[in-house]
Amino acid sequence: MIANTLPPGLQDNPRLEQWIGFETKGRVRIATGKVELGQGIATAVVQIAADELDVDMSQIDHIAGNTDRSPNEGFTAGSLSVENSGGSVRLVAAEVRALMCAAAAVRLECAIGSLTVSHGAIFRDGVATGLDYWKLAGSIDLTAKATGIARLKTATERRLIGRSLSRVDLAAKVTGAAQCFIHDFLPPDVRHARILRQPWPEAQLQGPSDAEMRALLSPSDQLIRINAFLAVVSDSERAAVVAAEKLAECLQWSGGHPLSPDDANPDGLIAKPVATSTEIRGKQPSDPISRRLQRTYSKPFLAHGSIAPSCALARFEDGSLTVWTHTQGVFPLRGALASALHLDAHKINVIHMPGAGCYGHNGADDAACDAAIIACALPGSTVRVLWSRADELTAAPFGTPMVVTLEAETDASGKPRTWTSTIWSGPHMRRPGAWGGVNLLGAEQLPGQPPKAIPQEAPEHLGGSGTRNAWVPYDMPQQTLHNHLIVDLAPRTSSMRGLGAFANVFAIESFMDELAAESGADPVDFRLGLLTDPRAREVISKAAAMSGWRAGERRGDGRGRGIAYSRYKNRAGYLALIVDVRVEETVRLEKVWCAVDAGLVVNPDGVRNQVEGGIIQAASWTLKEQARFDDGRITTRSWDTYPILRFSEVPEIEISLIERPDDNRPLGVGEVAQGPTAAAIANAVADALGVRLRDLPLTRERIIATL
Repeated sequence: MIANTLPPGLQDNPRLEQWIGFETKGRVRIATGKVELGQGIATAVVQIAADELDVDMSQIDHIAGNTDRSPNEGFTAGSLSVENSGGSVRLVAAEVRALMCAAAAVRLECAIGSLTVSHGAIFRDGVATGLDYWKLAGSIDLTAKATGIARLKTATERRLIGRSLSRVDLAAKVTGAAQCFIHDFLPPDVRHARILRQPWPEAQLQGPSDAEMRALLSPSDQLIRINAFLAVVSDSERAAVVAAEKLAECLQWSGGHPLSPDDANPDGLIAKPVATSTEIRGKQPSDPISRRLQRTYSKPFLAHGSIAPSCALARFEDGSLTVWTHTQGVFPLRGALASALHLDAHKINVIHMPGAGCYGHNGADDAACDAAIIACALPGSTVRVLWSRADELTAAPFGTPMVVTLEAETDASGKPRTWTSTIWSGPHMRRPGAWGGVNLLGAEQLPGQPPKAIPQEAPEHLGGSGTRNAWVPYDMPQQTLHNHLIVDLAPRTSSMRGLGAFANVFAIESFMDELAAESGADPVDFRLGLLTDPRAREVISKAAAMSGWRAGERRGDGRGRGIAYSRYKNRAGYLALIVDVRVEETVRLEKVWCAVDAGLVVNPDGVRNQVEGGIIQAASWTLKEQARFDDGRITTRSWDTYPILRFSEVPEIEISLIERPDDNRPLGVGEVAQGPTAAAIANAVADALGVRLRDLPLTRERIIATL
């Protein structure tokens, strides 16, 4: 039998026992390194395992994100969880089922083909044999490496994959089960800490003295100071807040890199030092060029804006450190903490707990580092760090701003023959451990730290970072990509949902509409005329049919319709969507139609939820969100100054999945909607107003200025 290709996680963690176990009668342990962040992967993983093992979903205990008990799958990121982690679980479950049946056949002296499994029990020709997985577990070697040769179930054999089953994690979250979220995790001996932040990058604390600060605190409060790392620890959360507020009023800062409005505008971005690379694909066409068109688009600094601020707990005792966190990468965080705190990584256990939803590098890792630093200073105490709203909007890494200039040379019919993309982007990947750095805010103040990591562009086989989705998915003879990575960007930036794909797809799909308008072509027909990929053509045609798109129709008078298409990373899920807007004082979204091709769909409802959530978040980025700087500081510190989309502003969203049950490969959809949503809204606004806005967000002020 030809081996199935092993996903990266299974290559790195090849032993079956790292993924599966039968330690408790009637229960199956399934362990993954990827964690549940609200995206529904826990449900998908349990569905996959239960289907291949022929057990009930209720029999599975899913352990995720625990460095003592889970395989190391790196970060939960890149829309890869179901494809890679789910793919690993599927291969392991299929192989273990086959091994169990082979062991049963030996005991029963029968053909394997006569055996079936139900709820983990073995049947022979439909008759119970008295054997089950738990009785047979000692007969197979779970320390063996996965081979990937087991036959996977076909579409007709599956019971669970492809069904919209209820989320396994949702009941506890909706009913407020005790200690479900990390914010509710309160061990009996917990002490509460608040961090006093530097007002701008690398600012140094000049005063007051430690003694003067302690004089402001109550006797039960403790002050932790290591260079510019400053924290107060109290017996209650309220006491910690009061103590931190007292200290904040008297702190004196100097040095570092005070921020200015120029740090947040496109012209200031382009002027910064860069590391440049250029790549050309294809050949210069021989047919004559009729016209050249060039346009520039931009996106600002974006905050994650998680509804609940970051939180973590840590306990250091007898030389070992335990950290509870809502990080997206327990193993990379463990490695970074070991480096920062000069501890043996094997004496650190990092345990994931649910927190506020976030796709990207928010403050979770930094809060964990804060808690770990304080716990090491207070051995034997469990320290809880809860960030404030201002912390969350100013101290967590931002999504980097980008400027994208596109130039196309077209033939006489208006079709692009050459395409040049020029990108200016700050770093997108500064997660813990990235590029050999610690990359944790609090760790910067600890003695003996390694040099700061030099940011780099992620390689293409990882999907790129600033260049993600920069290569145009349409058919054309030649493309050129100039990438300018801004290496000296004062505000800290790191991974945010979609990385560079958000700005790149926004720019590409806006420019496609501009090219269509220049040639007098309908936007849908223009795109279809440049695509030979049948799956790409199908999602565009499906979205157009859903919306009742009529070629050549233009609305105007404040109402508009726009389309956009993308395939995430040019190799994951396909998505096309159409947006109707009304533009009055602001842009109002009225309806969204969306077609998605996600390959093998494990849980259709889960995919729809992922895509719908992506559309809503991207709409908020597109219409409202941007971080602002002034007087040296980040001035967007609350929901008043950093508004996000309200429930009353969420449009009706209709999603259609193009399901492919015979395809054995799921295609990631967690970030597939971000860029197309921005572009479709921008295209609809241009249709409504007759003028084009190329800088995000599309605020009332920008609309007025453009008009």
